[in-house]
Amino acid sequence: QVQLVESGGGLVQAGGSLRLSCAASGRGFSIRTMGWYSQAPGKQRELVAVIGSGGNTNYADSVKGRFTISRDNAKNTVYLQMNALKPEDTGIYYCNLAAAWGREYWGQGTQVTVSS
Repeated sequence: QVQLVESGGGLVQAGGSLRLSCAASGRGFSIRTMGWYSQAPGKQRELVAVIGSGGNTNYADSVKGRFTISRDNAKNTVYLQMNALKPEDTGIYYCNLAAAWGREYWGQGTQVTVSS
């Protein structure tokens, strides 16, 4: 069983920064990608950023140039540095881990609130 523990959410003013962390623990899993998704009130969960085992990254257009995803493979941890935050970035941010054999795991979510 894989567990994902997220941290780093909170309340920040527009233009501010936050850093999210997600640590994966467990046995018997081989990580393919780790990433972050966000879900705003009344909306579907959407991809924010994802990073592969080789370091390749993909971002939602809305966050390019403002957010940076990174990964510490030794610690099975993924980070999301969020700069120049906007009110529309508000939502619950979920950590995602895609493993071999099509297995997928989610964190419990961390709230990010950006005030105008």
